[in-house]
Amino acid sequence: MSATLSSEDRGFTLGDGVFDTALVLDGRMLARERHVGRLMAATDVIGIEVARGAVESAIDAALTGAPMILRTTVTRGIAARGLWPASTGAPTVVTATAPWSPALIGQPARLITATGRRNEFSPTANLKTLGYLDHILAAREAAQAGVDDALILNTRGNVACATIGNVVAVIGDALVTPALHEGCLPGIVRTLLIEAAPALGLAVEERALAPRELADARAVFLTNSVRLIRPVTALDGAELARAPDIEAALLAALRAALGMPKA
Repeated sequence: MSATLSSEDRGFTLGDGVFDTALVLDGRMLARERHVGRLMAATDVIGIEVARGAVESAIDAALTGAPMILRTTVTRGIAARGLWPASTGAPTVVTATAPWSPALIGQPARLITATGRRNEFSPTANLKTLGYLDHILAAREAAQAGVDDALILNTRGNVACATIGNVVAVIGDALVTPALHEGCLPGIVRTLLIEAAPALGLAVEERALAPRELADARAVFLTNSVRLIRPVTALDGAELARAPDIEAALLAALRAALGMPKA
């Protein structure tokens, strides 16, 4: 089945929309309620009036038994020219899929620090919007440096995120991740780790995280719904510590929370 998108759709012309990416196994979208809830909350923030039933129906139509990455995009739809149109048509809801392999879980990552900064004061800083050019350029910077991803700082020089994931560090006996007001996304896996940490003997600290703290951390991870956790092995050429026991415990907790089989 193929779909077409109007050249006048505001998602295409202005990046006026939001999206979500989730993992599907055995015909089931993992953490579906969380993913759809976050997507609907984002449409509310930017004022796109879309029925949750329309989003749920689009997701249902895309599900198959094959392991897949499912992206759901919602745009404001077609409207007359102008940044804020007097009226719009129906919102656009589109799903797209790609194959998924369990080999994506746990792949180590080497990072550089991107030269660009994330604006933590932006009203869209905590939303998965279609305007990803800053992160695309950071990813290009990482590729040109021969590494796997880029660490993105906010305007105050604190850790915000990586190009496609949250940053989580184990510092002492605490799971530390940037607070949302530092400009990161409310990642689903980030939230699941925060919920699981106390049972693993880890305190939770959502706070400003300085880049220099990563050098002394017991372990640093990137998290997202496709790769779950990805250990960071180097930052700007300096090796970072790894903690296989912590990594295994966090991954096991994630698998349990998502209803995935044990590795």
